Amino acid sequence: MLQRIIAVAHRICNALLIARLPRQRIFRLQIMTTSSPPTSPAPKKTPLFDQHVALDARMVDFGGWHLPVNYGSQIEEHLAVRKSAGIFDVSHMTVWDIEGDETIPYLRKILANDIDRVSNTPGKAIYSCLLNETGGVIDDLIAYYLSSNHCRVVTNAGPRNKVKKWLLEQAKNFTVNVVEQPELALIAVQGPDALKKFHQAVGPLVGEPVADLKKFCSIQISEWFIGRTGYTGENGIEVILPNRDAAGLWDSLINVGLQPCGLGARDTLRLEAGLSLYGNDLDEQHSPLESGLLWTVSLQDHARKFIGRRALEDQMQSSHKQLVGLVLEDRGVLRGHQKVLINGRECGEITSGTWSPSLEKSIALARISGDAGNKCSVEIRKKPVAARIVPVPFIKNGVSQVGK
Repeated sequence: MLQRIIAVAHRICNALLIARLPRQRIFRLQIMTTSSPPTSPAPKKTPLFDQHVALDARMVDFGGWHLPVNYGSQIEEHLAVRKSAGIFDVSHMTVWDIEGDETIPYLRKILANDIDRVSNTPGKAIYSCLLNETGGVIDDLIAYYLSSNHCRVVTNAGPRNKVKKWLLEQAKNFTVNVVEQPELALIAVQGPDALKKFHQAVGPLVGEPVADLKKFCSIQISEWFIGRTGYTGENGIEVILPNRDAAGLWDSLINVGLQPCGLGARDTLRLEAGLSLYGNDLDEQHSPLESGLLWTVSLQDHARKFIGRRALEDQMQSSHKQLVGLVLEDRGVLRGHQKVLINGRECGEITSGTWSPSLEKSIALARISGDAGNKCSVEIRKKPVAARIVPVPFIKNGVSQVGK
């Protein structure tokens, strides 16, 4: 009886907390819970669907997948990752194995970053954009170099179909096989205590080699592929493993005290870290140069004519928009597509906006033109509200980077 009373009290407290939150936190969930058109096929289930339901997660259709938005309090999930560690089911993402004698030439052609930069370190990864001929971003991805004839690529769920079409079309010019791996799940373990908790859950045979991994490196342990990567700005790993193993690992991580986290916390965490979301901050109409991702483009090898290079170099010689960070100075909520004004004139719009649980401020990424300076305003309900233009990330290693 006492446990039941405590549980009811906890739910009431969460309800009161949510009621006091700025509307932006609810707005983000409204975007994520937009359902597919009636003619669309039923959402797919990840191998962890039953685990989410058992944990009383709020499930939604996200990009054609049944995924959890939260397991109760999105704020608690967010802060758990910043202060300790949390776990995420990201099995909706797509894993591809690129195999064949021309694996490296193929990836050097289709990726804006250069896989050859890590070709002397098996297991090393790069973050890159996949560009079209005009320099627009088809998707952003992580590519792992495994050997001269085998690399692994992880892409987003939303653009999966067009990515697949593009990869296969470009592969016709190379001696490679592009193999999708739907039988693999993906679990992210993120936070300052991520590696310690993972070690507790899986034991030393797996935990110790993973603890020694450097960032953006990976290791294969039996059928598990583990990379020191993530989407939160915190320390952590992402585990690619057979679907049949996913539930067992998830339950083991829960048993050592890790907080399950949903799409809501994943979005606020990634925005605090200044990480782009495909479809919001990245799309085929804008290049990496206009999306704050020029650092992911390798131009050193002048002989490497990767797709989109010419358009990107032409754009670098002319005026172009840029992606910046915003912090709202006054009361209000930053949301996608709100107009950004400098000296009273419209210069762009917000691409992603949210309330930051860590900073307790409203923050955003915005694509703007002209000389940014450090002051602007955002049109909220047809009124300009003062904001600051700041470098990203907003949070680094759990510490605010934006000042007072």
